[in-house]
Formats: sequence, C-alpha cells, structure tokens
Amino acid sequence: MNSEEIFALLEPIIITYLPDDVSANEINRESDLTRELNINSAHLVDIILDIEDVFNIEFKNEDMEKLRNVDDAILLIQQKTSASQ
Repeated sequence: MNSEEIFALLEPIIITYLPDDVSANEINRESDLTRELNINSAHLVDIILDIEDVFNIEFKNEDMEKLRNVDDAILLIQQKTSASQ
C-alpha cells in the first residue's frame, strides 16, 4: 500500500476527531496532530485504535511516541503492514 492510499484511508479517521475550530482542509501530510489540528490526547488514542482496526495492525507504546504528524502515522502504517505480509 503506498502513502497516497494510506492517506486516503487515514484522512477520514482524523476528520472524525477534529475539533470544531479546525477545518478538514487543514489536514496535510505535515500536519502536527496535536499542535496544528488540536487533537487532544483522548482523541489521539481513539485515532490509534481506529487505525489499528482499519489497517489490521497493532501499535506498541514506543510507536505511539513517534506519532507526531500525519506523515509519521503513514510511515508507521507502512512499516506495520509490510511487516505483517
């Protein structure tokens, strides 16, 4: 799965948890999940759980520490999905 395909599946997950003051148009691959998109820590956990379900992968604690922006999520998903094949 390439990064564009992953982003296409990831974006709707992120949109679900955006606060009202952030537009979906603000999401791009460099977007910082907590600083720029204002996603709180509880919703970040929800996003991770949704990613695990959609991509059939499992994040470990050390993976979550690396998750800062959308590109980080894409890279982790690529690593996890290629490792499971």
